Amino acid sequence: MINKLRIVTILSAVMVTAIYGTTGFIHTASAKEAQTTLTSDPQAMPVDVAIVEDRAIRLWKQFSGRLSAVDYVEIRPQATGLITHVKFNDGQHVTKDDVLYIIDPRPLQAIVEQKKANLISTKDSYDFSIKEYKRTADLVAKKMVAQQVLDDRVNNKRVADSNVNRAKAELSAAEINLSYAYIKAPISGTISRTELTVGNLVSSGSNAPLLTSIVANDRVYADFEVDEQTYLRFRKNTSSELNAKTQNPVELSIEDGNGVYRGQIHSFDNKIDPSTGTIRARAIFSNPEGKLLSGMYAHLKLGSATEEKTILISERAIGTDQNRKFVYVVNDDNKTAYREVIIGDSIEGSRIIHSGLKSGDKVIVRGLMRIQPDMLVEPKVLTTTELKSDKS
Repeated sequence: MINKLRIVTILSAVMVTAIYGTTGFIHTASAKEAQTTLTSDPQAMPVDVAIVEDRAIRLWKQFSGRLSAVDYVEIRPQATGLITHVKFNDGQHVTKDDVLYIIDPRPLQAIVEQKKANLISTKDSYDFSIKEYKRTADLVAKKMVAQQVLDDRVNNKRVADSNVNRAKAELSAAEINLSYAYIKAPISGTISRTELTVGNLVSSGSNAPLLTSIVANDRVYADFEVDEQTYLRFRKNTSSELNAKTQNPVELSIEDGNGVYRGQIHSFDNKIDPSTGTIRARAIFSNPEGKLLSGMYAHLKLGSATEEKTILISERAIGTDQNRKFVYVVNDDNKTAYREVIIGDSIEGSRIIHSGLKSGDKVIVRGLMRIQPDMLVEPKVLTTTELKSDKS
């Protein structure tokens, strides 16, 4: 019995020794593994980056505006009388000097005939005064009449000459008034409807009625408002000469979206509106098909006069920190650095960077939420094709 108890005690001691030995081995191994983990280098996070490059591009800014006619004319009578003819159809194209209306010309024609007769009479009087002057000059040379008589003949000749000139002027004025009876188109373009028809009495003067209007449709203006910053930035390299080659290009599209019209800045106003901080701009466009009409709403893109070196990065690379914009760049040690930037306009999924980046910087373009400053990363430079697909 004593021997059995001794054997059980020995076995128990052996088992306890084995258990403690195993446990100690496990603890020792875990400690070594933990120590190895703490002393090894941290894993670098893979990130996609784009290398910043300066690109020479033309900058564009979008605006809204209205179209207006380059040439617009209101037709009003300059003669008094009855309308006897209307020589056009509503909405047709007319050419400069086409006759549009005829106002009864007979009273005016009668005045012209009267002035012609008056001119003939004054010319006859002038011719007679010349003959009298010559005869008197001969008699004075022969001392047969006094010098005073010759002086009278000289005076009569001068008066007759003045009467001829006055009669010519009166005839010219009468002929001009007669021409007003035939109202002609002062420009080529599309004519509106007639406001007065045959048989209506019209009169000239400040209260002359509107007969119709003509709009030249071969060219149109686009009027829009430009903010002060854009005006200063886009006009800094522009020549002051209107015909210079370095002018601001403008692109125009209308609501139907069919086609883009290309023109250029025609003029800027001479002052900034202090209430809005904008300046009025006017662009001019060719309109060969006549599709652009005065009063239309238009979308406009104003371009810089020349191409400028600009930094563009994907909008996905830009983060927002309250009212600040930032990006993460990767330094030479493959660690991230926080960089505050000042952004500009958006261009096809990219954003202009005015400051904060320079050519050669490696900018992280994806996954900003996982990035922290001074984080070790493994950068992968995206190709141009990959960047374009990223934007889309």
